[in-house]
Amino acid sequence: MTKADIVTEIAKNTGIEKAAVLKTVEAFMEVIKDSLAENRNVYLRGFGSFIVKERAEKTARNISKKTTIIIPAHNIPAFKPSKSFMSVVK
Repeated sequence: MTKADIVTEIAKNTGIEKAAVLKTVEAFMEVIKDSLAENRNVYLRGFGSFIVKERAEKTARNISKKTTIIIPAHNIPAFKPSKSFMSVVK
């Protein structure tokens, strides 16, 4: 399902025009991105949590050049679904 599909479904279910729904969906995603960029988690009860995970520094190998490189510690975004979400998907 794409963002356009989501906007169409929401517009169909709520009766709100697509342009307003698209603006709302994009604002929602922007708020989540900004929060995660500031290292703040987003909790949506009954849906799940958008969290920031820290990856430790690690050593990797470049096989073609036969060299070892150090990948520094960094943060990555992750999604953890709620228990009710998981029970619906299962």
